[in-house]
Parts: sequence; C-alpha cells; structure tokens
Amino acid sequence: MEPANFPAPLQIASLFKALKLMKDSRKGRFLRRYTELPFLIEMLQTREIALVNPQFWDDRNDSYYLQQYGSLTGLESIFCMCLTETNETYHHWRIFSHGTGGVCIEFHKGMLQEDVLTAPDLRAEPVIYRTLQDLRQSRPLTKDLPFLKRHAFSDEMEFRLFVARQKYKDGVFRVPVRLGSISRIMLSPWLPKTVATQTKNTLKAISGCSKLKIYRSTLVDNASWKKFAQNDV
Repeated sequence: MEPANFPAPLQIASLFKALKLMKDSRKGRFLRRYTELPFLIEMLQTREIALVNPQFWDDRNDSYYLQQYGSLTGLESIFCMCLTETNETYHHWRIFSHGTGGVCIEFHKGMLQEDVLTAPDLRAEPVIYRTLQDLRQSRPLTKDLPFLKRHAFSDEMEFRLFVARQKYKDGVFRVPVRLGSISRIMLSPWLPKTVATQTKNTLKAISGCSKLKIYRSTLVDNASWKKFAQNDV
C-alpha cells in the first residue's frame, strides 16, 4: 500500500494563513489619506469624513473634469476626497501634508468602502490615468470624467471618493465612518519627537481613540537606515 500523501507542515501553515486572509479579506489592503492635524481631530471627534468641492484644486485639469461632469449631468454640487493605494512616499508628504502638522490616516480599504458606500450614489473607485494620445483615440464617457487624470500623475496611485448632488445645501458632504476602519495614523516626519509624543497622547485622549495605533513617520530620519552607513555594522 502506498503511503498517504499528507501536506508538509509548511504547506499546512500556508493554507491556514490563506484561509485567515480569506476570512478577513476586508483588512487585506489599505487606503491612505494625507491631510493635516486639525482635519484628523475633526474626523476622530465626529466619526465622519468630509468630501469637499474640488473647484479650487491645484490641478486645474482634474478640477475641470469634475466640474464638467456636474454640468453634463445636472448634478452641479460635487464633492470629492482623494486617497492613495501606494506605500508611504516623500512626494505624498511634501505635496499633501507638508510641515509639522501633516498626518497620514491609513484605512482598511474594505472596511472604509463598506462605510462610505452606505451613502446613496457615492462612488469609491481608483483613478484611471490617460495620455493625450489615449483620449484622442477614444474620447472619455461622461461617467468616467470624475476618475480620469493625466498620466503624469500616475505615481500617486489615487483612489477617489466622489458624489454628486443637485443643489446640495451644505459646502461639504459628510459620511459616517467607524474608528475601526482606521488601521493606523502616522504623524509628520518633520514633527519633533517630543512634540510627537504629546500629540499622540492628545489624540488618544479623544473618546474611543485610546487604542488607535499612532506613530511618527521616520521617512526622512530613520535610525535603522543610518546604521548601515556605519563601519561597525
């Protein structure tokens, strides 16, 4: 009789790991929101994220496409929030959260989507990057306008929340989110360490936030990285 062909221990461990990821796939990916400390505090206190009108965005091409979508659909009250699916980069800190007051909120992607998609007609989708040549060959559809950007911005790997309304009364569009959807919070890499400690304590003192994972980014000043330049490593 041939011996039974049982999986090796390593294979069994890998199988259990895969099953665990399948069971909790909502926590398998992340979305990052680079912003500033006052907006983080507001979000933690209100348990809401705020989508804003993109009219005055620095990227006028992007803003125009969003405004054009509103004009073409008759839904002229448009609101948007930009996140990213990529790892921490100097570009994101410098452009979107520069200075000591910058923060990065990392969300569990699936959990955040569950929260925001409770808002009727809200769309949560990755941005598609196209060249001028692409658009000359195939003009964009109206429904795609809110999620199109020029290829030069593709390194941002943006993921966008977008909603359009007809004559919406408020200047921002607020959506409830669970604190549990936050994976961690990173404070500015330019924030002095002593101030970072006090900031962390202040944030954790907000009701319900004591267990949040809050760190100061070491992107521009990392002790482990520096050690490799020493002769005695």
